[in-house]
Amino acid sequence: MRREQLEENQIGLYAVALAVGMGLGLWNSSFGASLEYLISPVLALLLYSMFAQIPFLQLREAFANKRFTAALLLVNFIIVPTVVWLLSLFLPEHPQLLLGVYLVLLTPCIDYVVVFTHLGRGNARLVLASTPLLLLTQMLLLPVYLWLFMGEQAAQVMSAEPFLEAFFILIAFPLGLALSTEFWAKRQRNGAIWLEVTAWFPVPFMAVTLLLVVASQIGRIEEYLPVVEQVVPVYIAFMTIMPFLARLIAYAFRLDTQAGRALVFSAGTRNSLVVLPLALALPDGWILASVVIVTQTLVELIGELIYIRLVPSIIFQESKSLEISKAFSKKKESG
Repeated sequence: MRREQLEENQIGLYAVALAVGMGLGLWNSSFGASLEYLISPVLALLLYSMFAQIPFLQLREAFANKRFTAALLLVNFIIVPTVVWLLSLFLPEHPQLLLGVYLVLLTPCIDYVVVFTHLGRGNARLVLASTPLLLLTQMLLLPVYLWLFMGEQAAQVMSAEPFLEAFFILIAFPLGLALSTEFWAKRQRNGAIWLEVTAWFPVPFMAVTLLLVVASQIGRIEEYLPVVEQVVPVYIAFMTIMPFLARLIAYAFRLDTQAGRALVFSAGTRNSLVVLPLALALPDGWILASVVIVTQTLVELIGELIYIRLVPSIIFQESKSLEISKAFSKKKESG
């Protein structure tokens, strides 16, 4: 099998992994829970393989399309936090629940968003070029947003030793290793060969991660179901609202059709698998945060299947975007 074939069929593979994970977790909850210990090492390998495919050494390419970059930053780091804060007003004052919602909704996706953008006939190359900028910006701004939304409670969580340990071991270390791999690949043929090998890893490791996460957490979702049920409408509302707001921003910045679709997918797709290890590392009293994040992953994957149908056919049609683009051009000429 060629790598392209594996990537083209990854959604089906993920669906199978989710089904198997649910089956294992519901069939034997204690066995499913025991799989949680495998999540961290598999996640570390997954994140390393994903980070290795991000063109960090070509960061300046993210700024090549200045209008798209400006729109991307505006949507993900100003509009999204505003929407998330407004939606959180409909949730109970439950710190663990709110932490999970904030962790997952405030961080834009850097991995399978590229795949879904491509399937939704958007400019996947623009999204891929922007991933280093998105990752670095969200890591810098996430503590700020948590402090703004949760105050001292967020400070206590972020200063907790398990949280910091998870950040360095599961995010900073794989990120540093990926950067080293890119430097190695630039200078030696062996490094380039290894980098090519790592390109095979994200899809199978993503499938294994989804299986382990769902199998180990599905019992907790069932246990906390009355609370979890309250966040599902918020996740659905988020995925419903963001495409239309992103479309307005795309028109305002005069993005072409494919760039506009890419903006829509980035706005609606979140970084659950990167922030999940941070939540899993928290003390037992905060376990609900990880359950809330896993719930968002399940809702989002269903939502993405709807996105790839509706974004190119209804939300960002070729004809409509061309008409608006022409209107902007005429207005600019007349002005």
